[in-house]
Amino acid sequence: MPKPQPAKTYPVHDEHPTEGLAVALDPYDTAEKAKIFTVDYHDAGILPIFVIVSNDGDQPVALSGMKAQLITGDRTKLNPSSEDDIYRRLNRPHSSGTNYPLPFPTRKVKGGVSQKTMSEIQSAQFGARAVEPHSSQAGFLFFDVADIPKPLEGAHFYLTGVRDSKGGELMYFEVSLEKYSSSPAGKP
Repeated sequence: MPKPQPAKTYPVHDEHPTEGLAVALDPYDTAEKAKIFTVDYHDAGILPIFVIVSNDGDQPVALSGMKAQLITGDRTKLNPSSEDDIYRRLNRPHSSGTNYPLPFPTRKVKGGVSQKTMSEIQSAQFGARAVEPHSSQAGFLFFDVADIPKPLEGAHFYLTGVRDSKGGELMYFEVSLEKYSSSPAGKP
């Protein structure tokens, strides 16, 4: 897992100075960045996006009701994939043996997700419930982009459901990924 920097230092971020919050994105869409994973998510049609939430305020911020959505340039709305969705996408079972016209149980289906892959997905996924004052929380959200040729071109990321310490919902975050495609290597 990469070490997160403050969200303001990433080229693709949205900052709310009055609330002391910033949200940044770092898509792992290149082969160079994807080397941190043991799984080839690109080959499976999955786009991992590293999400960083920084709290420069003096009160904790709750993320338990957080909802993220990626809207591609062609207006396709994508919600983050659950662990089970990722496992299904990676599983891709294939059968061995001959196909018969009748449905005899003669073929064994091979496939499955290894324990190592399951652990990697569980530890990489964004799972923070809160962000303490003057700190950051980060993790990956995985989006199914199998049928979308260029998912980041003209894309926008929305984050809602972030609450202050009193339970009041804060303003939503909108992060345009246009800056990512024009930044050198998309790094902070």
